[in-house]
Amino acid sequence: MRTRPLKVALLGCGVVGSEVARIMTTHADDLAARIGAPVELAGVAVRRPSRVREGIDPALVTTDATALVKRGDIDVVVEVIGGIEPARTLITTAFEYGASVVSANKALLAQDGAALHAAADEHGEDLYYEAAVAGAIPLIRPLRESLAGDKINRVMGIVNGTTNFILDKMDSTGAGYQEALDEATALGYAEADPTADVEGFDAAAKAAILAGIAFHTRVRLDDVYREGMAEVTAADFASAKEMGCTIKLLAICERAADGGSVTARVHPAMIPLTHPLSSVRGAYNAVFVESDAAGQLMFYGPGAGGAPTASAVLGDLVAVCRNRLSGATGPGESAYAALPVSPMGDVVTRYHISLDVADKPGVLAQVATVFAEHGVSIDTVRQQGRQDGGGEASLVVVTHRASDASLTGTVEALRKLDTVRGVASIMRVEGE
Repeated sequence: MRTRPLKVALLGCGVVGSEVARIMTTHADDLAARIGAPVELAGVAVRRPSRVREGIDPALVTTDATALVKRGDIDVVVEVIGGIEPARTLITTAFEYGASVVSANKALLAQDGAALHAAADEHGEDLYYEAAVAGAIPLIRPLRESLAGDKINRVMGIVNGTTNFILDKMDSTGAGYQEALDEATALGYAEADPTADVEGFDAAAKAAILAGIAFHTRVRLDDVYREGMAEVTAADFASAKEMGCTIKLLAICERAADGGSVTARVHPAMIPLTHPLSSVRGAYNAVFVESDAAGQLMFYGPGAGGAPTASAVLGDLVAVCRNRLSGATGPGESAYAALPVSPMGDVVTRYHISLDVADKPGVLAQVATVFAEHGVSIDTVRQQGRQDGGGEASLVVVTHRASDASLTGTVEALRKLDTVRGVASIMRVEGE
């Protein structure tokens, strides 16, 4: 074993960063044995140096992150501060000064992954980011290494624990959206400002990363269609149960049937209770992968939290350190396919549409005609009069597979019918 330690700079010492530092200290002997050399925490960059950080030598703490990555003797920079800047500049500076990088920064990778990979390649350094997508779940490495010889056709998963907790609570208890969100906040699953989670921004960033790796194509955050989940209601869950389904916020990355394009999207969807993703409860994550040779695979586990995310960071740290000792680098960006990313309008799936209609003869025929005129085939229809009377009824239509564009045209035409009082909800049906 080499006796000279590999020096690690830690950028950020919050929930994840403090766990990384703790594991590096408590598992130092095991890490050294696995890597072939000891690893040494050489500096920790923070914004508030006065805060007490248990187990970290105060002499290592600095507010000058730039000076830390420019030291020249740093082997690996671990970036867990998040956000776009200063993280982007610090990472590219680390490459310039001879350090490889381990990052958990999904937002930055989704926006500027190509530029970061190019900078790493230019300077002969590694860029690893297992922790950016699904916490402790090994996913990035299986996609870009274990399945490198296969053709991946679809990646579909629950990649945000906060939203899954909320939807699971609505499903299991009948709670409304706000009630479930309040409980998630009280338990620490949701941030004080939950927008990034509940509006799908967090999941969209992860979808961009997954799609890029799976399809060897550059997919940026702007390429990902996104819908939040604030409009999901108890009535939607009741309808889902009648269909033998539940509702999840899904990140879906697909290769077109002809192989000529890809799509990436995040939105709530009904999935059958027979699908493996339907049983993912609480704040857990799971990703379902479909490929030509391997078939169907599912990766499941805790998708967030200090210790689980730190586990993924440390796994990358071990891999990068091993590469450094051997004088090699791991796999970089693979974007050779350069497939176009199709707009959401081209996506074909099933739909569940709930309409408020006049409770009188001929309404169903009018609605069916509108669907036919827009080329959308109906699978099932259910109409039920309101118990409170009032001359209105609920009409639920489930379609066969149709494009998003054709369904949009259908709904616009339905709104113009005098007998249609309103469109209560529209939800995609996936996993069939």
